Amino acid sequence: MLFQSVIGQTYIKQKLLQTVQDGRVSHAQLFWGTEGSGNLPLALAYAQYLNCTRRTETDSCGVCPSCNKVQKFIHPDLHFVFPIFNKKKNSSRELYCDDLLPQWRSFMLQDPYASLPLWLEYIAAENAQGTIYAREADAITRKLSLKAYESEYKIMVIWLPENMHPTAANKLLKLVEEPPDKTVFLFVSEDPNRIIKTILSRTMPVHIPPIDKQSLVAVLEQRNNLPATEAAKVAHIAEGSYSQALLLIQSTKEAKEFFEWFAFIMRNAYTANFLELLEWMEELAKAGREKQKNFLLYAQRMLRESFMMNRGTDSIVYLMDEESQFARKFSPFVNERNVEELFREFNLAEGHIAQNGNPKIVFTDMFLKIGKLLRK
Repeated sequence: MLFQSVIGQTYIKQKLLQTVQDGRVSHAQLFWGTEGSGNLPLALAYAQYLNCTRRTETDSCGVCPSCNKVQKFIHPDLHFVFPIFNKKKNSSRELYCDDLLPQWRSFMLQDPYASLPLWLEYIAAENAQGTIYAREADAITRKLSLKAYESEYKIMVIWLPENMHPTAANKLLKLVEEPPDKTVFLFVSEDPNRIIKTILSRTMPVHIPPIDKQSLVAVLEQRNNLPATEAAKVAHIAEGSYSQALLLIQSTKEAKEFFEWFAFIMRNAYTANFLELLEWMEELAKAGREKQKNFLLYAQRMLRESFMMNRGTDSIVYLMDEESQFARKFSPFVNERNVEELFREFNLAEGHIAQNGNPKIVFTDMFLKIGKLLRK
């Protein structure tokens, strides 16, 4: 990927380019930023620049043999590790990331800004958590013990190391601290607080901020053919995330579904119609853990925006039209007396789901508590 293809992030690009030009390439770097900020595209552009044979002061050439292979994700000295599921259906063999490389390549070629839920959906693993298993550490060690095939650097891109099993992380400690010569680890994270401290302390952090609004508006106009006013509105709501902007544009079924779920839960919880909620909960329980977690995150965003409306700060509210109409009516019920507790209940439910809690028990408890809080 070329640096010029990465949306915005001018300062970060210049900083990364300078490290290569000055010969100050850290052997372990952590590209961290929120989903859609461009942390993975920047890591890919940096990897391409490192091994480009005709690089300039501003970018890789994009046409040399090394660039061509990196752009197709087939360079023999560029390796990838990413969250996967444990086994294929009707198979006892455990999977490695290499088993899913063809899917990974096609997925990245479609959209390097894509999210973990979309990746899991792409490999038909919506109900899986998505994990980097302990066995992957042995594969990483084996690959990096070999000499570089054709380029100056061997590069290992680890996407979402916060999803790495602790055993895998512990196995990699020595290698990350003292890798073979001309070996570079690029960790790409959305939540560095979940990475074990011993790995975190061995990396050089590169913070990727949200994409600036001007750059995001420009790319939405150019790539997505949006009128300027609509592009500005989408960019405002997306809060610097290109992947979130695409979801808003596409008005995905899931986004609409989450809004319908949220409105249904709030209405029935307030009226104490728990029987209907419990009957409907079967649909939510069957959704799969990743989708359930995403919904709970969405619900927290709706709570925040509703509370902002309640406080009269509409200028910093980020909602689409249908959501905004509901939030305006709902906002009086999200106030100083209950907002912190409401957030706590949704956050607690998200944590229990992430830890494989029984969805029916988790959501039943949440519904009952929300009903009391909304009438507070």
